Amino acid sequence: MIKAQIQSTADGAILFDAAQMDKADAQWFDRTATVGEGERAGRGTVIFFDAPFGACVLRHYHRGGLVARVNTDRYLWTGRSRSRAFREFRLLAELHDAGLPVPLPVMARYVRSGMSYQADLITAQIPAALTLAERLAARDLDAALATWVGRTLAGFHAKGIWHADLNASNLLVDGGGKVWLIDFDRCRKRKPAMPWQQANLQRLLRSFRKLHAGKLIGDFDAVFWHPLLAAYHRSLADRYARGERT
Repeated sequence: MIKAQIQSTADGAILFDAAQMDKADAQWFDRTATVGEGERAGRGTVIFFDAPFGACVLRHYHRGGLVARVNTDRYLWTGRSRSRAFREFRLLAELHDAGLPVPLPVMARYVRSGMSYQADLITAQIPAALTLAERLAARDLDAALATWVGRTLAGFHAKGIWHADLNASNLLVDGGGKVWLIDFDRCRKRKPAMPWQQANLQRLLRSFRKLHAGKLIGDFDAVFWHPLLAAYHRSLADRYARGERT
């Protein structure tokens, strides 16, 4: 179980897992001090690095949309509990403790300046993982993987987890074939309902279309998408038949 603990800093606070460390060290949020490989992921850059508490991923929160042209990474301060990093850490902790395949949260930080703040999140790395977007580019998607993806998404939706940015880059497959879901910024729990669940799936499908899935994999729908949907609906039906609810 994750033991969330808050440690105040001169200009903010750090939320960390006391089960992994006795005290949080702000140095791990210093991107100039980390050693690793940065990659583009969503709106921000992630940095991979090794620490005494394991291999980790650091993500700095960046603004999206038109506002990013004038404000790249500052958010309106509305309280500690509502800071982006703390909210994502706590949701990840809840999902991880519930047994869902999400990255283990390690530390979250906000740095406040007046009525605005910046934020960062550190999670454990998922070993030997490739995104579905990378698997698509390598033409390495099939019905077997689609089945696992569908079952995984059904597990989240059955628990009422709405993902704000469900796309092919936020679904990972590790070296053992396990499917993981990442990037829970702005995600939240909702009462399970088919309209929002279907809208979530359609968002994922649109991301595949943008990546030209139909050109990379002949008859993408039959090869991957339809098996994914079949597994998703079958898994949901099985869960509800067993009485599983949020």
